[in-house]
Amino acid sequence: MVESSSQQQQPTFRTEANYVRVDVYPSKDGAPLLDLSQNDFEVLESGVPQKIEQFEHVVIRAAGPQDTRIEPNTVAESRSMAENARARVFVVFLDNYHVGVAGSHNIRRPLVESLDRAIGPEDLVAVMTPEMSAKDITFARKTTTIEGFLTRYWYWGDRDTLIPPDPTDRQYQDCYPENVPDEKGIAAEMIRRRHEKRTIDALHDLVVGLAGVREERKAIFAISDGWLLYRPNSDLARPLKRHGVPTGPTIGVEPQGGKLTTKQPSNVYAPNNQCEVDRVNLAQIDDERDFRELLDQANRANASFYPVDPRGLVVFDTPINAAAPLDVDARMLRARLDSLRTLADATDGLAIVNSNDVARGLRRAVDDLSSYYLLGYYSSGRLDGRFHSITVRVQRPGVQVRARRGYLAATPGAATAAARAAAVPAPAGAETLALQTALASLAEFQRDVPLRVHVATGWRPFDSLSLNRSNSELAQDKVSAQPAFWVVAEFGSAAPVPREVDATVVSATGATVGRATAPGHARSVLIPMSPSERVPAGEYTVRVRAEGFGAGTLTVTLPAAPEAGGAVFFRRGPTTANKEVPVADLRFRRSERIRIDVPTPDATTVAARLLDRTGKPLSIPLTATVRADTDGSRWQTTELALAPLAPGDYVIELAGGAGQAGREVRTLAAFRVVP
Repeated sequence: MVESSSQQQQPTFRTEANYVRVDVYPSKDGAPLLDLSQNDFEVLESGVPQKIEQFEHVVIRAAGPQDTRIEPNTVAESRSMAENARARVFVVFLDNYHVGVAGSHNIRRPLVESLDRAIGPEDLVAVMTPEMSAKDITFARKTTTIEGFLTRYWYWGDRDTLIPPDPTDRQYQDCYPENVPDEKGIAAEMIRRRHEKRTIDALHDLVVGLAGVREERKAIFAISDGWLLYRPNSDLARPLKRHGVPTGPTIGVEPQGGKLTTKQPSNVYAPNNQCEVDRVNLAQIDDERDFRELLDQANRANASFYPVDPRGLVVFDTPINAAAPLDVDARMLRARLDSLRTLADATDGLAIVNSNDVARGLRRAVDDLSSYYLLGYYSSGRLDGRFHSITVRVQRPGVQVRARRGYLAATPGAATAAARAAAVPAPAGAETLALQTALASLAEFQRDVPLRVHVATGWRPFDSLSLNRSNSELAQDKVSAQPAFWVVAEFGSAAPVPREVDATVVSATGATVGRATAPGHARSVLIPMSPSERVPAGEYTVRVRAEGFGAGTLTVTLPAAPEAGGAVFFRRGPTTANKEVPVADLRFRRSERIRIDVPTPDATTVAARLLDRTGKPLSIPLTATVRADTDGSRWQTTELALAPLAPGDYVIELAGGAGQAGREVRTLAAFRVVP
């Protein structure tokens, strides 16, 4: 669950070319610090102090049961969710090439349980293996995705298997049999080198891909026994009696067309020739160099590694049947563990190695990511297209600070192009924008709060008694509707219901245009309010105060007549003694019924339909009517039993009547179904 250190509206982080966002993870004695203020931080870019413009502390707790987490429906939607600066992005990298059968079995339960504790309501997690491209990964909010993968492939580790599942590995074994003295050990080394090369390349691909997803930190849990980081080996490319001197791909001429080509003629034994080509190439790899480049790229991409050795406390690196000399085995084990530690240390992560309590290590990694600070500043550096280092300090002794190491500045040309692109936004359909706006209102319903406020704005039939105007003025007034605000205040169960609730409407100029008081006789109160004088369409601030619950503030828009800004929601079910009550919390259970009322000044027939979060109509019929109340208000209304719906976000659309420019008035009311 995400909690801001302030009850005020969360700051909007800018996107100018010279604006830099930094997420900082300070800790002391292994525990995150929760009481730091903006004045405690100092940010330097390339050694030059920077002024912190924006500051936010984010504390994340688990999101609760799996079925309450709202999943993205498309890859594009998951990528869009990952751009949220207040969400964390996790990738679980399952290095099947360097994890054995026992390790893959041991890590399944502690990994899933730790991630289930770690994933917050806005967080996203993905799975990747060395055989995958970073373009193939998809983010989700449910760890059941990972658990399903690990359950389906219970023993996913392939290290030291007698019969390699990869056909290329088996081809190497066929090309260089162990029973040929001159070729003994060649296939095994080629397989190990190929696996390590593919793994490091995949990690590099992942880091580059994540850099394009978001600026903020990305956490990568790399499940691996570690790597030896092979260097060039001329002995592997030595001449063999059966194969002669190995060569790379030969260059020939196509029989048709006369173009140069590396395609082998049909009379060459292809598998054997390909083995020789691979032997030359694998003998020349330098994984140690590529590993250093991976670390540099990870720092540039603000990606932190949390490597996990699933073997636990390790004594020997190779199986007993490998019969490796003890000193050689010890060097290999040390090299593998050192590679994992280096990966973590160089990217501000945490290595979980050489411990039989892997679950405890994962819990520590989760706690390490449970609290962080978002800082924003305008860089004083130049737009030179170069890497700018960032240093974050905390003015408190004994604090360890982990933050992004730097960023790649834009070039002047790129900054100008981005500014032009921002000035001309990509066109989006009005219906799509309206749907996204309606669903965005559900983001706040992640946790219980003492006081929640919901407001619907709109117009109702003109009532001359409610406005301070003379008869002559009324006769000349052609407007047949008056503005109104319907305020719903809902109180948590931590304190007794208040005796009185006060609601105030304030204009953009700071003038109070409406005020009403209602008795606080229940956990939720509906307060209708009409301004004391006619007010124009625009933005207004609604403030609600109640003794024992403090104050709640909400900014709302009053649209031009006769359109409505939102709807009033009602709940009916076991928790309400089967009575309809107004609500500000738009989370509903499947055992309940929902009713929505949309204010309207006329009696035009209205139609209603139910949409999913993508805007697709669902085959659940809705009946809409127009209702007139005794106070003169008129409503478009519909209700729905929620039992047929699965947990998720939904939208009710009410359409009817003529609005501005003669178009049909259309109101979208979003709500969430929880188990």
